[in-house]
Order: sequence, then structure tokens, then C-alpha cells
Amino acid sequence: MKISIASGKGGTGKTTLASNLAVYLSEYRNVVLADLDVEEPNSGLFIAGNKIYEETFNTMIPEWQRNTCTLCNRCREVCNFNAITRIADEILVFPQLCHSCYACSELCPVGALPMKAKRTGLIRHFSRKSLDFIEGILDIGEEQAVPLIEGAIHYIDEHFSADILRIYDAPPGTSCPMIEAVKDADYIILVTEPTPVGLYDLELAVDTVRELRKDFGVVLNRDGIGNGDVEVYCRKEHIPLIARIPQQRRIAEYYAEGKLLYQNFPEIRNALEDIIRTLGIASATANTEKGRQ
Repeated sequence: MKISIASGKGGTGKTTLASNLAVYLSEYRNVVLADLDVEEPNSGLFIAGNKIYEETFNTMIPEWQRNTCTLCNRCREVCNFNAITRIADEILVFPQLCHSCYACSELCPVGALPMKAKRTGLIRHFSRKSLDFIEGILDIGEEQAVPLIEGAIHYIDEHFSADILRIYDAPPGTSCPMIEAVKDADYIILVTEPTPVGLYDLELAVDTVRELRKDFGVVLNRDGIGNGDVEVYCRKEHIPLIARIPQQRRIAEYYAEGKLLYQNFPEIRNALEDIIRTLGIASATANTEKGRQ
């Protein structure tokens, strides 16, 4: 099962939920947690594990060969992302705009744009008992997050069997990086907060996942602040509100210290149990009760 935890905006508590849910579930089953928010990965702040693998991630960028090129303009015509232009007798390639689609390289009649590897980030793998943690880290200054997200997911597909529970901490927002992180999910958890901005961005996220035809539910973080508009919206749109996480200063203090919350706050553990029941996963509590029978 693949579970993506997403949000319409940053700062709603997405990483808090992803890290706590993954570690809690790993107490009684094997779990993979992937931090796919590659521009600002911080799930690792809460996961104490041993690094067992690290690799440089490269994207393929065309490199213009002046001596081969006939200046036919074919490369510029086929590029849908304006990553190639011609000025006089020069062909300019803009790596920040390139999507590594290979169109210019494959369709160049004289092979004047061979693809060359360019480092854009890292993929790292940590192990903690029954939890494997994968994170992608985009290099500073790089603008294309999607290839690295795709690469991290591909790494998981290669190294873990399909029956391992996977939790993806998706990038915030509703643009291409978020879509890449949720498009193959079996269930999407949208984390929001009871504020006007939280509601506005939740509506955008709901429209996105509905367009993808995905099953999803909402977790209301910082419950107790703001107003009840998010709850009204969820009832009106028939969206399941699967858990609530209360607003408490002590919770924020523990989070700021990089501590897992469910171990110290029954309210967090109860919220995780609500989510687990919604997902149809046998919980640690259920397993304990079964063992006593």
C-alpha cells in the first residue's frame, strides 16, 4: 500500500504526521518512509537511523556540439519547454528549463545534442529497525524537483517488495512535484489547518486529487484555532475528516526539539489510530488485544 501525505500549503504539519505515522507503524510491521519534499527535506530530523547507502543523482541535459551542428533549428522547434534557443550562429541550452525529454537529442538530424549527465542532488537510505527511510535532497540552485522525486520512488521500487507499506511525504502545493509524489498512491492524506488560508489551499489540493481520481481524506492539524470552515467544507463536499490533532504549546515545543510526538502525547497516538483504521491497517493496539485473546 502506498500512502501519500500532502497539503495545499507548507507548514500544515505534513512532515509531523508522516514521520510519526511511519515510526508508529514500524513498531509492528516493515515500513518505508520517503521524504519526497526534495527542496526542503526534513523528515530526517525525526528519524534516527544508520545511513546504509548514498548516491549522486544526475539528470541528462543536452550539450551542443558546435562542429557537428548545421543550425537547422530543429532542436528549438521540438522543445516544449523553451530550454533551447538560437542566437546568430550559437545554440544556447538552458539547463534550468530542460525536462530531460530527449526530444532535441533524438530528433537532431546530425546528432549535435548528445545528452550528458549533470548532478542535481542526492538520494540517501537510512535504516532503523523495521523502518527504512529514503530521502531525496535537491542541490542548492537546482529548479527541477520532479526528476529527483521520480528517482527516489524508482529506488524504492527497485529495493523493496510491493507488499511493503510505503509512506510518501509529498511536497506542499499542487504543482508538478506534488503530483509526481501522489500520482501512484493508493490513498492520499491531505493535512490542513482550521484557518482561511488553510481552507483555500485545501480546496486547491482537493481539486487536484479529484482530477487524479484518488481516494483521500483530511487530517485537521492545530484543531482548536481558527474557525470551523474546514469542517463545514468537508461535510458539504462529502470528504472524510479522518483525524484531528489538537493545538497545544507542548506539542509545538516537542516538535521544535525534533522529538516524535506519539510517544509523549496520547492525543497524537489516538489520531494515528484513527488514520490507521481508515486505511484498513491492523493497528498495534489491535494486534496487542488479539495476542491477549
